Amino acid sequence: MAGHSHWAGIKYKKGRVDKQRSKIFSKISKEITVAARLGDKDPNMNSRLRSAIQLARFANMPKENVERAISKSAANQNINYDHLRYEGVGPGKISVIVETLTDNKNRTASNIRAIFQKHGGGLGTTGIASHNFKQLGIIRIEKKTISDELILELAIEAGAEECISNENFHEIFCSKKQFYKVKMAIEKKIENFIHSGIEWYPLNQLNLKEDQYKSAVNLLTSLEENDDVQNVYTNLKEKN
Repeated sequence: MAGHSHWAGIKYKKGRVDKQRSKIFSKISKEITVAARLGDKDPNMNSRLRSAIQLARFANMPKENVERAISKSAANQNINYDHLRYEGVGPGKISVIVETLTDNKNRTASNIRAIFQKHGGGLGTTGIASHNFKQLGIIRIEKKTISDELILELAIEAGAEECISNENFHEIFCSKKQFYKVKMAIEKKIENFIHSGIEWYPLNQLNLKEDQYKSAVNLLTSLEENDDVQNVYTNLKEKN
């Protein structure tokens, strides 16, 4: 598990897309609105917006929802969203990084703290979790889109550091500095990604006993389900 990410493999978790479709659409819509507000409304000129729209396509989000989210960027100019990062420790001393997009810092901080406490964890100061991760540019592409051999060749030509083909998707890794260069090169050959962005990748993963593992998963799930949370990363090793 390349960082426990809400969007990375969501389609492959049986039943989760249908069950949480409205929540997923809401998170993607917020990202589209903010990306369009901060940059060009043309996705060809705005890499962040382009990534959000690619994510919307993968989640089967209707085109009119995407257009509505872009239109919202011109309205409600008095509402400002802040990107905030929280770091904490969960059951079994796993490290957790939570990325949020919020219009109310106090509400978000209070809710995140409460979720950690409820599940036997706690928030900490900056660095308490992030020292166990490195930031990488990561691109995920559906397995059926391109063969293992061709994606490896494409990744190498684009300047990526590594390409791993999993059961359901390909993962391309590159340095944070090279991410947009690599992404643009791959986009010339492949239009749609599962997800692309700068992620927190664990240096090592922790393998927990069953009871601690269940508690950790409950913590991560609760964080992911919070409306202000966009991404959750952990060094918990996923069990099959």
